Amino acid sequence: MPEATRLIRIELPQHLRTLAGVGYEISLEVTAPVTLRRVLDALEANYLALGGTIRDYATGERRAFLRFFVCEQDWSHEPLDAELPPPIAEGREPLLIIGAIAGG
Repeated sequence: MPEATRLIRIELPQHLRTLAGVGYEISLEVTAPVTLRRVLDALEANYLALGGTIRDYATGERRAFLRFFVCEQDWSHEPLDAELPPPIAEGREPLLIIGAIAGG
């Protein structure tokens, strides 16, 4: 029996939208169970220009100046294999990838 897929919504920061050549929000099919790792894997597979921009090639870790927001909560330090909550996994709310703001 084929694995179930879900249509996930993702919002990217401007610099990544420009690099990928997409609009404000994109939708991707992700195999269930929906985890941050699976979403990022699908994102990088569908938009090759994003490879290495969100996660480090060598370690697979999140880039320092990007944050992940899930249902208005910062998931930047959550395990990549933690299942995303139903509003994200069911496509009712988008996963937000936001450029961190640094200043001085």
